[in-house]
Amino acid sequence: MTQDTDHNAHRGNFGSRLGIVLATAGSAVGLGNVWRFPYMTGQDGGAAFILLYIGCIFLLGIPGMLCEFIVGRHAQANAARAYDKLSGGRPWRLVGYLGILTSTIILGFYAVVAGWCLQYLFASIAGQVQGDADYVKSYFAAFSSSPVKPVLWGVAFVLVTHFVVIRGVRRGIERASKLLMPILFLLLLVLVAASCMLPGAIEGVRFLLMPDFSKLTSHVMLDALGQAFFSLSLGTACLCTYASYFSRQTRLVRAAGEIALLDTLIAIFAGLVIFPAAASVGVSPDSGPSLIFITLPNVFQQAFAAMPIVGYVISIMFYALLVFAALTSTISMHEIGTAFFAEEWHLPRSRAAWVITGVASLLCTFCALSVGAWPGLTVMGVALMDFCDLLTANVMLPLGSMLTCLFVGWYVPRQLVHDEFTNQGSTDRRLFPVFLFAVRYVCPLAIAMIFLHQLGIL
Repeated sequence: MTQDTDHNAHRGNFGSRLGIVLATAGSAVGLGNVWRFPYMTGQDGGAAFILLYIGCIFLLGIPGMLCEFIVGRHAQANAARAYDKLSGGRPWRLVGYLGILTSTIILGFYAVVAGWCLQYLFASIAGQVQGDADYVKSYFAAFSSSPVKPVLWGVAFVLVTHFVVIRGVRRGIERASKLLMPILFLLLLVLVAASCMLPGAIEGVRFLLMPDFSKLTSHVMLDALGQAFFSLSLGTACLCTYASYFSRQTRLVRAAGEIALLDTLIAIFAGLVIFPAAASVGVSPDSGPSLIFITLPNVFQQAFAAMPIVGYVISIMFYALLVFAALTSTISMHEIGTAFFAEEWHLPRSRAAWVITGVASLLCTFCALSVGAWPGLTVMGVALMDFCDLLTANVMLPLGSMLTCLFVGWYVPRQLVHDEFTNQGSTDRRLFPVFLFAVRYVCPLAIAMIFLHQLGIL
């Protein structure tokens, strides 16, 4: 048995096609779907933005996803080793390192917001976020400025993630995804039904589903493009890492389409929760970061004022939804670094996971303090948490995505890409020239435009 064969036999893999789809879709589904997508839709004109977003997902997002799938599935290794194996030891390995670093930074500050969601879930159960708009606003200000609570909740979320990851690919990640994703979807359906039955909810549905193309601008188009890449977790090495656990029989194009469809449906369903409820009480859901912690608690309270117990249950369900969505994402972010340290440093999986847990917890602590108790904790004049967000979203994610497309499109041998894309010529052969053209020309250009747009140049 060769060294590579022995290595692959011990690193685990997904046990079923359903596990592949749910776990990989779970890595993409997160707060970006339930929070970022609705408020961007509100800011950018509603249904017209959604149509652009869907177009970007299927024309650009799926090819970008397939690039990472090809690298990961062929190499059957962590991100750094995967790029190294396909490039013959050339500097392309640095693309894998970039993805690992990006995902670790994101895990650190993402855990802060996930911890806020966890706190709000328990606060909703205890009835602590019920009151007028001023009370809800002051509640969030008092909680977020505490030197203890945000740190404890954020680190607690990292630890919950840790104990899923250490159980391995099949018993940990896949099993958790098979539990969390159906619950998340069921919660969404119940919340959609409750929200759409509110008086005046039809205006919110109409805004979400009936396009007004007069609202389209170049800014809206670039926002849709950026959200598509952000939503699918492109550039974090997440898809590459998860693809390394795919079997050789997995049809990559089919899996990418199913994952993109599930990710998009959840984002639209989240909009069908928020827009009708907001329309029912005359509130605009475009309030950005404050939406889920300041605006929505008051929206649910007003919308279900005649049925307080229903409003209470809806609030609990919504924050449970956020917690589950965040957890599916943090699991994938944690796994990227865990796989790297386990394979490159030859550590047992549990010790490798503790390395990532320790780094993420430390970063989470400082990020939580930087937007609360220690506002002076800044980098280049920006709060540490905001700096991490800007650095990853505006620089590291688009750079990683662009380099991966260029790597697969121009550097990796065409026959290897063809064989992986078509499962050794057995499927999707007619789509291969379209895919290759997209990753060589269209995706790099689109990502460059996102990059310039986020830096304020376009």
